[in-house]
Amino acid sequence: MNPLQTKLWRGVFPAVTTQFHADQSLDLPATQQMLDRLIHEGVHGIIVAGTVGENMSLSATEKRQLVAAAHEVVAGRVPLLSGVAETTTQAACDYAKACETIGIDGLMVLPGMVYKSQQHEAIAHLSAVARSTGLPIMVYNNPVSYHVDISLDSMAQLAQIPNIVAVKESTEDTRRISELYSRFDHRFTVFSGVDDIALESLMLGATGWISGLTNVFPKESVAIYTLASQGRYHEARELWRWFLPLLRLDTIPTLVQCIKFAEMLMGRGSETVRAPRLPLSGDERQRVQSLLETAVASRPDLSKWL
Repeated sequence: MNPLQTKLWRGVFPAVTTQFHADQSLDLPATQQMLDRLIHEGVHGIIVAGTVGENMSLSATEKRQLVAAAHEVVAGRVPLLSGVAETTTQAACDYAKACETIGIDGLMVLPGMVYKSQQHEAIAHLSAVARSTGLPIMVYNNPVSYHVDISLDSMAQLAQIPNIVAVKESTEDTRRISELYSRFDHRFTVFSGVDDIALESLMLGATGWISGLTNVFPKESVAIYTLASQGRYHEARELWRWFLPLLRLDTIPTLVQCIKFAEMLMGRGSETVRAPRLPLSGDERQRVQSLLETAVASRPDLSKWL
């Protein structure tokens, strides 16, 4: 592992959507176009095949095709990571090796899917994946969605593995940011993984933000990060308060459909999701459309800050 790689792991990393044709087949050219646009709009990194990317709805072959297509279009311009969300440890290790062969920059690894792991099982899974590859690893801690909370004591054990270098913290408890630094100093790069507490997390020392709604408003997301990193919190709060109603969409079960629908309304992609997910309908669809219309109508002029 190149130790310089992870120095670039800071800033706004959208967890990107995976684009599908109307028949729900993988649309790699559309996905590549979306990634290229996000990079031109200033994001600092890309994460494919995360929750927003419908990882668990993709076959093993499709995941590898997606990563290869992303690697081709990103072309080293920003760090490229892939989510690792598999039902068995062996499948996760196999996928990690495949990603390393393709040549991406790192992995965002979850505990094993479907089964609610105990702490020692989660540690064993994450350790095995890390040891199967030379790629740097970000531990994805999301107890709200995946019902396993990687505790501080567990992180202490994982700290013994050199290529486990970062944490995506999605506990929805900003105290965990401070606890990670108090316990481990700067052993881990800390990313916020919950859109509607990202500013608070950045103010507490997180150096990155993995975001869903950045897919819809990338320039505004980058502006919030830039202002926060410069200590310009008063200005960041003004922009944050505009964005917050939309950021709430990242915290509900239909977050993928909400983000894809918003992307479509902004001319940034298709709302097609893969079943069992279905596109938004009824009151929920109207609510998201209303939120987006309000945001567009009151969209701030970024030039006054940057």
